[in-house]
Amino acid sequence: MGVGALKIFSLLLVFSIIPGCTKSNDPEKIISKIVSGNSEERIAKVTGNLDEKRIQNKNGETANWLTHGRTYTEQRFAPINQITTRNIKDLGLAWFWDTNTSRGLEATPILVDGIMFTTGAWSVVWAHDAKTGSLLWSYDPKVPKAYGKYACCDVVNRGVAVWKGRVYSGTLDGRLIALNAATGELDWQVQTTDKSKPYTITGAPRVVEDKVIIGNGGGEYGVRGYVSAYDASNGAQIWRFYTVPGDPSKPYESAALAKAGPTWRAGEAKYWEIGGGGTVWDSIAYDPELRLLYVGVGNGSPWSRFIRSPGGGDNLYLSSILALDPENGELIWHYQTTPGDSWDYTATQHMILADIEIYGETRKVLMQAPKNGFFYVIDRVNGELISAQNYVPVTWATHIDLETGKPVENPETNYADEAKLTRPGPLGGHNWQPMSYNPDTGLVYIPVMENSFTYSQDNSFQYEPGQWSLGVDTDFMIPDSDPNEILKALKTPPVGHLAAWDPINQKEVWRAQHTSAWNGGSLTTSGNLVFQGLADGRFVAYDATTGELVWEYPVNIGIMAAPISYSIDGEQYIAVLAGWGGAFGLSGGIPKHRNNVLSEGRILAFKLGGSQSLPDPELSFIEIPEPPNFDFTANEVAAGASLYSRYCAVCHGIGLISSSGGTPTDLRYTSEAAHKNWDAIVLGGLYANQGMVGFADVLDASESKAIHSYILQGIRESIALCKSDYRKQYPELLDTACTLTRSGPQ
Repeated sequence: MGVGALKIFSLLLVFSIIPGCTKSNDPEKIISKIVSGNSEERIAKVTGNLDEKRIQNKNGETANWLTHGRTYTEQRFAPINQITTRNIKDLGLAWFWDTNTSRGLEATPILVDGIMFTTGAWSVVWAHDAKTGSLLWSYDPKVPKAYGKYACCDVVNRGVAVWKGRVYSGTLDGRLIALNAATGELDWQVQTTDKSKPYTITGAPRVVEDKVIIGNGGGEYGVRGYVSAYDASNGAQIWRFYTVPGDPSKPYESAALAKAGPTWRAGEAKYWEIGGGGTVWDSIAYDPELRLLYVGVGNGSPWSRFIRSPGGGDNLYLSSILALDPENGELIWHYQTTPGDSWDYTATQHMILADIEIYGETRKVLMQAPKNGFFYVIDRVNGELISAQNYVPVTWATHIDLETGKPVENPETNYADEAKLTRPGPLGGHNWQPMSYNPDTGLVYIPVMENSFTYSQDNSFQYEPGQWSLGVDTDFMIPDSDPNEILKALKTPPVGHLAAWDPINQKEVWRAQHTSAWNGGSLTTSGNLVFQGLADGRFVAYDATTGELVWEYPVNIGIMAAPISYSIDGEQYIAVLAGWGGAFGLSGGIPKHRNNVLSEGRILAFKLGGSQSLPDPELSFIEIPEPPNFDFTANEVAAGASLYSRYCAVCHGIGLISSSGGTPTDLRYTSEAAHKNWDAIVLGGLYANQGMVGFADVLDASESKAIHSYILQGIRESIALCKSDYRKQYPELLDTACTLTRSGPQ
């Protein structure tokens, strides 16, 4: 669409120049650039020369956020100090934009000379004027909603890459798309995955040396992981590195896989038929001086190594950091954080590159706090372990042996024969939420999770293609129905904190304790500040040196994403996506915090003297409706509990409680029509166009009835608890557990 076609700008004028008023979001492409001055020509110019040289320009690009972690180092440090601990009291809302989506928002925006590029749920891409919040264009890749079943951790997307006039993004159904940065029109797209397998993409791509680097997810469903490089100009595949070996009767694809092969020892469940896991679903970093590309590798499939590889072995390259040659994808070195992983301890968590002085010597290091609970400092030149220390309580291992570089496992947490309560749990001590590093303070700011999990092996495991393939007994996720036990669980839920970690001395310097889990990623600045969004609906800032809370702003919805900082016309902005969901929101089984009330997400931008304000939430409070009076037996309820935990809890929540803002919903609020059409939905896929596919391939009518029975019984028990004196005694615990909060006009 050319500029001449946009003379019809009178209506656009009203909604483009008033920050906070851009509420409409037509699913088709929208252009509103006359008012802001961001013409197609200007956007094409400022993005057309975005290349490796600009990203590496440490001094001249401080106003921008050009790649996922701001620079290739992924430090998430903004060298702008207009906003400081002294004047942050004057930080106010500059603009906001309603996303009109009630699913999780996890993206880190890219900011190029006043243009913000980011993504939302279902892989939708947006471009905004970063000064006013005006929507410039949007692109919906039309992901089939049925793919929602394979998104273990919500239909989220963590952002885009921008390079030489194009915007690159992965889609939930496995495509890599390249859009014209000026218009939002599709330039090219390529299917990066086998569509017959349950692969997904939620991570942000990176571009290095004119190659788009992209991985994928799906490890819980049975896939084989890999990372690929595509020609940024036309989408041609240049190389692919598989992270785990395939069928051992066939030739290995690389020398690295030939080395990995003997570390896998198959049993009855052939790992190559299931896939093996090892997906590269998030972290990527790049050192242009060393010309090394670093990728983090995920967990095994199934989780239990005693099913996946009963003969033992480290199962390379699961839960590893890989250093690859970006030219051809060949492995240069690897470091495995959790050999023979059995706990879903991925090494896909954020990696930071820095040059720091250790024992009087400047070392080029890579730092990571993966799920397994240890903080690693690794020589990024050769993969040598420099130091490792637990940053959360850990029970699966006693320590990391610095001579071998391997963890010393605690045999008491071996769950092959009996259930074992282990710390951390599969959510990890740190999940995908990015950490940040401030070279002025020398500290890394980690969004920490405090959690545990009872692991028990599923000794009757049978691989079911397209279904959860954990190899653990999901019956241990069935919560107790005793009200006293429910209250006990609500009083001691998983929580989190922000840890300021000294990577040289491997110790915590300060922490900011949070009341809830699943808090957002961090941003640190040269104004001696650390910003973080919280699950309790606040956006906050801390003194980076002391940890003192110096600023907070209520946004009324949980924040998972990491903020960014940028500058326009001499004014520094802090921006963040606010929208609740993700793995914990979907399946955590914990009610939302009482201040996390909104259903739909927003993009928020702040600056000194910002004078906008958020509208007061329009809220409706819905009590759990009485269920239909269907007959069922205690045996059906028990069978249904087991089936629900295996097939349904990942999307609808442990114990029927899901705190996600949108669909899939908390099934205690199932409509009368859905109850009546139960089999048509659960078996026949009546709601497939909403993401609820049918399960007739793994469930029969009696099993569908058993699940329905469990849900009906759970609804009745919830209503009884909510009508009891317990709610009067513990309103802070039970009000959000007993009431569904919906925002917006009803």
